[in-house]
Amino acid sequence: MSLTYCAAAPGHPFHGPYHEREYGFPSADERILFERLVLEINQAGLSWLTILKKREAFRAAFDGFDVDRVAAYGETERARLLADAGIVRNRLKVDAAIDNARRIIALRASHGSFDGWLRAHHPLGKAQWVALFRKTFRFTGGEIVGEFLMSLGYLPGAHQPDCPVQAAVLAEAPPWKSAVDAGFTGYND
Repeated sequence: MSLTYCAAAPGHPFHGPYHEREYGFPSADERILFERLVLEINQAGLSWLTILKKREAFRAAFDGFDVDRVAAYGETERARLLADAGIVRNRLKVDAAIDNARRIIALRASHGSFDGWLRAHHPLGKAQWVALFRKTFRFTGGEIVGEFLMSLGYLPGAHQPDCPVQAAVLAEAPPWKSAVDAGFTGYND
């Protein structure tokens, strides 16, 4: 039997802080949203621990996840990223990060912000979110979208009900909890 993340993360030098301070907590900050999307995309095929260990290198490589700066990247920056051993050097993932930054800028025109776009579509079940993300962003399959949304409180399940962090998450009124309190029952779709 494998341990849940809530049982395995506490005390771990990388998983512990992420589990206790970030995972499942809502955020409207564009840099945080973009960072989480880029990290989830880069985790595909790798362990989350690998990504957490490379997180500071990702922040440096992607200019602190400044959406405007990343959206302006051209061939020089793309080549720099593909040569950076501190991050995941995958052409499809690098291209997705740059293109997704441009798509977030487009969302500003239609929804005011990435957060505004998320809130405008909430609540949805996971399958509906995945379909929407696939139409809107690059390199966003079911696991990537599910973890992204769970990590930011748009889907339930980040923490076990008896996890001490769950109370702190609930105190922040994650979008999924507000939807359930209002009668939404579509998270099991």
